Amino acid sequence: MTDALYIVGVGSTPTGRFADVPLRAMARQAIDLALVDAGATADQVGAAFFANVGQSLLQGQHMIGGQVALREAGLDGIPIVNVENACASASTAFYLACAHLRAGLCDVALAVGAEKLSHPDKARTFSIFDGAHDAERPEALLRFLAQQAGEAPAQAADAQQRSVFMDIYAALARAHMARHGTTQRQLAHVAAKNHSHSVLNPLAQHRVAMSVDEVLAARAITWPLTLPMCAPIGDGAAAALIVREDALARFGFDAKRAVRVRASVLVSGSDRADGRETPISRRAALRAYADAGVGPEDIDVSEVHDATAFGEIAQCEHLGFCEPGQGGWLAEHGHTTLGGRQPVNPSGGLESKGHPIGATGLMQIHELVLQLRGEAGGRQVADARLALAENGGGFLGHEEAAATLTILEQAARRA
Repeated sequence: MTDALYIVGVGSTPTGRFADVPLRAMARQAIDLALVDAGATADQVGAAFFANVGQSLLQGQHMIGGQVALREAGLDGIPIVNVENACASASTAFYLACAHLRAGLCDVALAVGAEKLSHPDKARTFSIFDGAHDAERPEALLRFLAQQAGEAPAQAADAQQRSVFMDIYAALARAHMARHGTTQRQLAHVAAKNHSHSVLNPLAQHRVAMSVDEVLAARAITWPLTLPMCAPIGDGAAAALIVREDALARFGFDAKRAVRVRASVLVSGSDRADGRETPISRRAALRAYADAGVGPEDIDVSEVHDATAFGEIAQCEHLGFCEPGQGGWLAEHGHTTLGGRQPVNPSGGLESKGHPIGATGLMQIHELVLQLRGEAGGRQVADARLALAENGGGFLGHEEAAATLTILEQAARRA
């Protein structure tokens, strides 16, 4: 990158089901926390990027969600951009904020993600995902699902009680199992690890540890996935304040707590039928590693998009943390747990920290900033210097429609 950028403030609400809390109130809470964290005020923000996915369908707020939500936090009169990019919306808002700063259009930018998915009609919430693939060609998704290896040997949950993406992840998992010998028990190791991590995260939606056997014995969603292997629906918001290096000095931010943005990459999916070319998150990772001048072996801690346990297995392979086909082995042998070789999802991941879609990517960044500052409490990764966030969303042909890759560095390392 030609212009050094730094995260100087982060904030996040808890994730959960908050029926009586308006979306704008959650957004304001996250923004206020980020501003206080940075020692900044709203009038210092030059532009804001607001991520959300479900507000239009579930709350009837169309077109100007960001302008409505952010004015209560004192953000008006500045450029406000509404961002919708499936489950990668919040990390896309972060990417756009970084691009805005690099273009020299302002010195201080805010990325915000807020989501309120809990709704009395659960089927209506799940219907959001029906538009996250090519809605005019639904037969393409059906064809993909039919082509994947293996039949589900267990009874699946009612289709009205799960997202279509659980079927997609299950199909991908079965194909991976057939190709590489990955087992359902290895998926359970991922879920058990993440549920154990979430016990240490006061912001997590689920904070109950589970054993591998408990994960396997839980209610089936769609084989090989059981309920604890799948991300819950929830509400929440997160925000990050990013500045150019010259603003870091001008506004007097604490340089020791600033976190440098080494890479921020956004890649779109491919609709090729073969499905064997380089996966989207692998392509994003290769670009991000090149931008940052690092490799997968340099990453100390990561947050990856584990909408299901299989998602973490696949992403560990795509990111180069292990060879293709070895993601299950990596988790089974404890390498991705706290204290392991390369901890993944110390927050608890989407499976237990929660997945408020429009906020998820910034919640990942919030966690990694805490890790790099040494402020993550009982889930702190020792001596964390470089961190990676991978966030994907939607589905196109055979893979995610969008993926972001962010690499962050402890500022003190560059001193």
